[in-house]
Amino acid sequence: MTDYTRLYIDGRWVEGHGPELPSIDPYTNAEWLRHVEASPEDVSSAVAAAEAAAGAWARTPGVERGRLMDRLADAILDDLDLLAELETHDSGKALRENRAQIAFAARNYHFHAGNADKLTGEYKPLDNPDTVDFTTREPVGVTALITACNSPISQLANKLAPALAAGNTAVVKPSEHASASTLEFARIVDDLGFPPGVVNVVVGGAEAGAALTSDPRLGLVSFTGGIPTAKRIAQSAGRNLVPCVFELGGKSAHIIFEDADLERALVGAIAGVFAAGGQTCIAGSRLLVHRSVYETVLDELRRRTEAIVMGDPLEASTDLGPLAHRAQRDSVLRRIEEAHEDGARLLTGGPYEGDLPGLFVRPTIFYDVDPASRLAQNEVFGPVLAVIPFDSDEEAVQIANGTRLGLASGMWTQDITRAHRVAQQLVAGTVWINTYRASAAQAPFGGFKESGYGRERGTDALLEYTRAKNTMIDLSRSARDPFRLAT
Repeated sequence: MTDYTRLYIDGRWVEGHGPELPSIDPYTNAEWLRHVEASPEDVSSAVAAAEAAAGAWARTPGVERGRLMDRLADAILDDLDLLAELETHDSGKALRENRAQIAFAARNYHFHAGNADKLTGEYKPLDNPDTVDFTTREPVGVTALITACNSPISQLANKLAPALAAGNTAVVKPSEHASASTLEFARIVDDLGFPPGVVNVVVGGAEAGAALTSDPRLGLVSFTGGIPTAKRIAQSAGRNLVPCVFELGGKSAHIIFEDADLERALVGAIAGVFAAGGQTCIAGSRLLVHRSVYETVLDELRRRTEAIVMGDPLEASTDLGPLAHRAQRDSVLRRIEEAHEDGARLLTGGPYEGDLPGLFVRPTIFYDVDPASRLAQNEVFGPVLAVIPFDSDEEAVQIANGTRLGLASGMWTQDITRAHRVAQQLVAGTVWINTYRASAAQAPFGGFKESGYGRERGTDALLEYTRAKNTMIDLSRSARDPFRLAT
């Protein structure tokens, strides 16, 4: 039985020395767990444990690291029901969605388990035939892995799987709003016999996060969350020249062209923004619709959205649960007020005034939205869709690229030439064509512009957690004048 009041440091469950932290179930509005936050001293102990374990873990043969990671993936699947239930209590997201995302997390560990013994370098042919040159990939050392409240186990897999495969150790800090599933994950790690210090979990908010990201012993910080927090982390880590990988917000453009298969496009549009209650960085929260099908799409959007079932996220019949915490619900309501102020027209939805006890917002759609308005420019992170008409491919691309964010995008068209042309023009880290929110362990994921930098998933992620070392060997038997050698 996991003790959710403790921290996991150096292979032991230890008492935290910070304040108590209540965990509120966003459906019941009641405390359901209580944690103890890590103090800065606790965080320092976790980093010290990871640093002490780093050398031995890096020297562990990749095939052995891979075997442990395969067992970890299998154990996650064995513990799937409990992990999903914990995340549902913490985040309010529908249980079936949490189950699917945690299963995908296991897939990421399986994928990178296969990479653990395949970190190869390159031979570099040089101008001088008497000189051999090659590169190797080495782990960066201690990694700080910080996840958000919407999908803790899935986000952690994006970070920890490549980190472990590359031979790094980790200090994990989940969101203070959703820590239970990550502590349960630490119990799995402990049961499997990972060496002490390889994986450490500390709980806490801003103070713990600041202590972690400012530690000079880190080799890399990986953070999923909001842009303002990322900028603070970049400043903090930058003082020690510690590199960062950021997966931040999005305002993804989801484009329906006039030749789209409208049935498939509508399913994609609804799921793209209302899945996970809109609490996902890749939400297709700007729906760009060609004017020739605009009215048809609006009619269908209203009909299908008003059929979405809100309720207890633990129930199989529930499509949409509450928002993760009160501050997020209040933020979403402010965005809805701003949309009204800026002249957007309400198609359906708005504040929830029914009998459900939780932090609900009705699935909401505004149409005839000004592309320059606050609703079209700012991430909502909730179940709110902005629908914008367009008349040409060029206009659609201009609107799609007209934000400071560039995480994801999607389009629906049966014209293969258009699909390739527009995909090349979209400034986004992911472009989906005739699908949306699809993921694969092999495919890299990350953003452009203020949506972040660096990549998660795939072999691209593995490279983020390594550094290249160059080795040059002089094979000649004669001495050389160093002042005549080219640099």
